[in-house]
Amino acid sequence: MMIRRQMLATLGAAVLAAAWWTPAPAADVIKVGEINSYTRLPAFTEPYKKGWELAVDEINASGGIGGKTLVVISRDDGGKPGNAVKIAEELVSKDGVALLAGTFFSNIGLAVTDFAKQNKTLFIASEPLSDALVWAKGNRYTFRLRPSTYMQASMLAAEAAKLPAKKWATIAPNYAYGKDAVAAFKKALTKLKPDVEFIEEQWPALFKIDAGATVRALEAAKPEGIYNATFGGDLAKFVREGSLRGLFDGRTVVSFLSGEPEYLDPLKAEAPKGWLVTGYPWYDIGTAAHETFVKAYQAKYGESPKTGSLVGYNTMLAVAAVLNKAGSTDTEDLVTAMEGLSFDSPSGPITFRAIDHQSTMGAWVGRTAVRDGKGVMVDWFFADGANYLPSDDEVMKMRPAN
Repeated sequence: MMIRRQMLATLGAAVLAAAWWTPAPAADVIKVGEINSYTRLPAFTEPYKKGWELAVDEINASGGIGGKTLVVISRDDGGKPGNAVKIAEELVSKDGVALLAGTFFSNIGLAVTDFAKQNKTLFIASEPLSDALVWAKGNRYTFRLRPSTYMQASMLAAEAAKLPAKKWATIAPNYAYGKDAVAAFKKALTKLKPDVEFIEEQWPALFKIDAGATVRALEAAKPEGIYNATFGGDLAKFVREGSLRGLFDGRTVVSFLSGEPEYLDPLKAEAPKGWLVTGYPWYDIGTAAHETFVKAYQAKYGESPKTGSLVGYNTMLAVAAVLNKAGSTDTEDLVTAMEGLSFDSPSGPITFRAIDHQSTMGAWVGRTAVRDGKGVMVDWFFADGANYLPSDDEVMKMRPAN
């Protein structure tokens, strides 16, 4: 118990001194609705769920939210936007949740974003990366935790611009996240290195990649650099086919998300070497707050954390922080409290910007390697998300008035 109290003091997830709720009986709860694609992408969402469950346990063990127990009602959307919207309606109207959180796929996140706007319900989008979530489709009621496609593409472009490659090919899944990931990288790299050319694009359907055809098309274009935004099973197929055919030999490869354990671990010794990636080298991060998180996670689950674990954990830290700051479960009070909300996390301080509702959560940038038969990140550094966001003037042009 003492360890958990010390952890929350370090992370700032709960403000135990909050006096706005009088002591309540044990049955008095605050309900949060959580929606995600658990059966559609378990490699990410199962660790994510374990992460938020750990955070909820710690929050409640340390007094809850002003004496009230935090209860999460979690539902599986099956990877379908229509299901997610229906679930959101039920969570709000029938279950009486104070706010919504979660989602993974960008199209689902965008669907719940629209629901939040239409129904004036706070939605903390944990994972979906599409830039539209906080800009073109942004609204008063939606906030995003993870660093977006723009942010992570900018992190990668800053490093790619230092490399000699000028002729680039891209490969990304043909849906909102993939399109945004490619567009953001092109824009960022071209700004830093105006003489680059993008000579080939491949857009495989999500989780339906024809790796052989894709690799042949990329090879035929003879690029000097390849920018990849595939993930999950598509990434594994692309890596194996590309390695077999020598596609990556002598070429610069920049790969979005590919340093995340969810996607790197399954490749084992087949993991690519020398790719420039964003990811999560949990095994080498030595900050006190992160080490505390890792030890607690390993003690509870008997396994090491993944990116999803960290995102899930940080999601509930954000939930606890906004509830304490707002001093209320009224939606308008919560939204006001979310704008500029800051809290500590295992990945460092995080702030939700008032201007666009994007958080400053960062990511790790480094190179892939194989260590003891496993894929890892090496030569990495932590990229603070606050340093990879557009200016206020740029945001005002992209985000509708609301």
